[in-house]
Amino acid sequence: MPERRTVALVTLGCARNEVDSEELAGRLAADGWELVEEAADADVAVVNTCGFVEAAKKDSVDALLEANDLKDHGRTQAVVAVGCMAERYGKELAEALPEADGVLGFDDYGDISGRLQTILSGGIHASHTPRDRRKLLPISPAERQDAAVALPGHAQTDSGEPTPPADPPEDLPEGVAPASGPRAPLRRRLGSSPVASVKLASGCDRRCSFCAIPSFRGSFISRRPSDVLGETRWLAGEGVKEIMLVSENNTSYGKDLGDIRLLETLLPELAAVDGIERIRVSYLQPAEMRPGLIDVLTGTDKVAPYFDLSFQHSAPGVLRSMRRFGGTDSFLELLETIRTKAPQAGARSNFIVGFPGESESDLAELERFITEARLDAIGVFGYSDEDGTEAASYEDKVDPDVVAERLARVSRLAEELTAQRAEERIGETLRVLVDRTDDEDGVVGRAAHQAPETDGVTLLSTDQELAPGRMVEAKVVASEGVDLVAEVLLVEGTGCTEEAGR
Repeated sequence: MPERRTVALVTLGCARNEVDSEELAGRLAADGWELVEEAADADVAVVNTCGFVEAAKKDSVDALLEANDLKDHGRTQAVVAVGCMAERYGKELAEALPEADGVLGFDDYGDISGRLQTILSGGIHASHTPRDRRKLLPISPAERQDAAVALPGHAQTDSGEPTPPADPPEDLPEGVAPASGPRAPLRRRLGSSPVASVKLASGCDRRCSFCAIPSFRGSFISRRPSDVLGETRWLAGEGVKEIMLVSENNTSYGKDLGDIRLLETLLPELAAVDGIERIRVSYLQPAEMRPGLIDVLTGTDKVAPYFDLSFQHSAPGVLRSMRRFGGTDSFLELLETIRTKAPQAGARSNFIVGFPGESESDLAELERFITEARLDAIGVFGYSDEDGTEAASYEDKVDPDVVAERLARVSRLAEELTAQRAEERIGETLRVLVDRTDDEDGVVGRAAHQAPETDGVTLLSTDQELAPGRMVEAKVVASEGVDLVAEVLLVEGTGCTEEAGR
């Protein structure tokens, strides 16, 4: 009998990282590793790091140090860093953080089992020297599909050759998705939530002056529709009810496959998958929004009219310095177009304040936009230099104390406005997916305008026992900040109204 090997995956950062962790989990489970929930119960703790901004990087380092402490009084024998921070800094991170027994980049994912076994056995795996991953793929998007480059979510090995489909699928451990095509990854779920993310693509071709993500995530490359559909069908079979499509830029999906409108075709197919109750699209670029895409997002059954729009700012001068497009008036027109087609549509965005050269009048313009936009959720971040970005070289920096003051000021405004937007929804009837039940909050769900983790929730008033994954129709009766309180009218799939259930 082979020796028992246990591994725990600790995931930080965005939904894309969560998908990467489940891909790693699938590979490890297929190679005989036993996956456990707690790092303290694992031989190897794998920390999937985030390398986006300073706060996220600090959280990643803290998680690695916390896992390292387990080696003194637990089962844990090795701590390994993977993910964006590991890819971005490689050898530099390994030297600065000797507590990590290994720092693995994306090129190591194809043989993650072998890498962990080497480290667990006391061997040393040399950390990579970071490189600009944008240069690994052809400049022409149309030539990228056949490139031999390791891409999280695309399941290539470190040799560059595509991973063959599992044959036969029956040989895989229970709960592992079989690879259904040359680029379809193995995957194993790491939780039981009724919502799961599915990657549409990896990388980004945009060159925003403040963002380092393309340098370590690489250029944009779409996953094939058949792989996305196959993974969605598998997730539906695992009990998932809501699919969230993620990538660095979903509005570019299909451009390297010869059809920039491919998302408009794919969404109805995904919505038709048996068992799936809701499809949500995240990470939309305002400058790339198309009338046809708006029509599909607002008019397709089971596709949430949800618009996660990356505005970042609204003052035209600041946007140009960010190497972005648009402005307050064009952004408001976009939102008006969306709400004309779907009055209940949800909209959220993130904003950066204190960007180099931002004036008080620029900030006032941003405040005007946020005030008029009626967004359901708003994230506000203070600008800080990121290694290797164009903006880091800009000279007209805003004083850090001023950045902090602007961050606090806009954050207060955002909190007030999103609470007002939630209050506007009182009286609406919404379809709510039950996420969880607990003693403190009761039955907690999310409506179409509420994405997991980033947005508010809907607290359901009901005498019925509702399991996670159940879809209900509910009327909003109150709001608490960005959260809603709603009375259940109908439990879908049962024909049972609240009155009948009492």
